[in-house]
Amino acid sequence: MIAEGNRAPHLAAVLVGNDGGSMTYVNAKMKACEKIGFKSTSLKFEASITEDELLKVVLDLNNDPELDGFIVQLPLPKHINEQKVVQAIDPKKDVDGFHPVNVGRMALNLPCYLPATPFGILQLLQRSGIQTSGKHCVVIGRSNIVGSPMSILLARNAEPGNCTVTLCHSRTADISYFTKQADIIVLALGKPGFLMGDMVKEGVVVIDVGTTRVDAPDTKAGWRLKGDAEFESVSPKCSWITPVPGGVGPMTITGLLQNTLLAAKKAIY
Repeated sequence: MIAEGNRAPHLAAVLVGNDGGSMTYVNAKMKACEKIGFKSTSLKFEASITEDELLKVVLDLNNDPELDGFIVQLPLPKHINEQKVVQAIDPKKDVDGFHPVNVGRMALNLPCYLPATPFGILQLLQRSGIQTSGKHCVVIGRSNIVGSPMSILLARNAEPGNCTVTLCHSRTADISYFTKQADIIVLALGKPGFLMGDMVKEGVVVIDVGTTRVDAPDTKAGWRLKGDAEFESVSPKCSWITPVPGGVGPMTITGLLQNTLLAAKKAIY
């Protein structure tokens, strides 16, 4: 694109407050932009910023012709309505894929910016040659960021897709009844070690989205990331399993950058 006289794709990230996990994610996204030649802008604000002030930041980014896409890193402080902020983002610049317009287009299988983590998971499945058509997929967790969109994407008439999907959550009785039948399990609960080896069948594919910080006095940081699957007992039964860290996380960033490239090329809108 640059060789043709165009500018590099430009991604901005808005970070409010000092949440450790959010700061780590934003830094990783900015480093990934630098690595592949994107322009990146990081905007940091104190947790005391008002909702109106943040909405003004969003409006300015919407109207910046030099910016292709931007994200507002969640969670936001409690005094700010997250949905109000997300809905204020121009769908054409919503490279996180959270705006109701993009969610609705996704549900109708129309061109859109897919949520970054589900987008990355689809690529993990596709690039690893994992067949999804006709398979039984159990998604555990119903968040708007991962669980709910994953259930829609894996059930759609597409590749990857064409799964029979069961969506389980905190109110599902006897989750192991479903997981024992699953060909593919997508775990997005945020409960470390939730899925145990006796809950899965031989040959299962496990996509572990969980990234919870647990105490680890033996490490320099004093903590380590743990997934929702108990890796030691689950992995011997798997045909494929994503590690934590290093599995879904990097693919989330890949999904975000691919959405930014689509935005720069005006490929969706």
